[in-house]
Amino acid sequence: MVALTIGMPTYNDFHGVYFTIQALRLYQDLEDTELIVVDNYGCEHTRNFVKDVENGRYIVATDVVGTAAAKNKVLDEASGDAVLCCDSHVLFEPGVIARLKQYHLAHPDAVDLLQGPLVYDDLQNISTHFDPVWSGQMWGVWATDPRGLEPEMDPFDIPMLGMGAFSCRKEAWLGFNPTFRGFGGEEGYIHEKFRQAGARCLCVPWFRWVHRFERPAGVPYPLTFEAKLRNYVIGFTELGLDLTPVLERFAEEAPADTVAMIAEQALREGISGRPRPKIASTEHEFKHEDVTHVRSPELNGSSENENELRGSLQVAPSLERRDT
Repeated sequence: MVALTIGMPTYNDFHGVYFTIQALRLYQDLEDTELIVVDNYGCEHTRNFVKDVENGRYIVATDVVGTAAAKNKVLDEASGDAVLCCDSHVLFEPGVIARLKQYHLAHPDAVDLLQGPLVYDDLQNISTHFDPVWSGQMWGVWATDPRGLEPEMDPFDIPMLGMGAFSCRKEAWLGFNPTFRGFGGEEGYIHEKFRQAGARCLCVPWFRWVHRFERPAGVPYPLTFEAKLRNYVIGFTELGLDLTPVLERFAEEAPADTVAMIAEQALREGISGRPRPKIASTEHEFKHEDVTHVRSPELNGSSENENELRGSLQVAPSLERRDT
């Protein structure tokens, strides 16, 4: 077992994988560290590159297409005591990997989900978390807490954050719902799952990362309305969250019968209905009012559960309005 596994899911993104791995090798401490690439597309160029990387491992996983499935595969395959999972187009500030290994070494029994500030392309402005509000077809809006402005500030609890980079001990990983498909529904869902299990979701101010958002050649992976809605219905139901905001939001962008049909299918295919066991003796309930923040300007089951949620599909006010 190594101290840290750095794993990245990828989908038809050779250039991203290349520069992310080479930046890690050139500028970060990779002693006692393995590198894993989970290819959700099957790119020959990516395979040929990774196979020649020292301590690198290439895994093709195309049976289920989706970011959540590929990230779960990273954690499943990791041999490290701790894992850093990042997108295949992410760069880390100097020293981050060494500090992350030191952190996990100093907290061998930690069960928390660690993330850090997103650094924008100007390398000055940052976002520390998502505000848990809806924007378009996504739950969460980039925001900034002053407690994360300086790298040496103390870690603090956050409601949610983009999943482009996160870390935890391998044994502490709770996993995305295995029936998630495509893109969407990860943020907020995994954070609430950790909190319900008694863990914390922390922003660690020195854990800074840059993410390539621009796609001049277009987005190569599937990005659909149906997958986003389906994942949210499955995730919210698993965690016992109110589905009404999900249904109301998506009913603003599609006919009511379409939303209801997708949600019904999600209920049939993806609901586990089983609560997760707690992994820590002390629960931390996140209170959003504890966060002082400003919005970031740049990016903005069981049959019993199924029957109960079918009822919510019928009474959501916005669905009724769309029918008139």
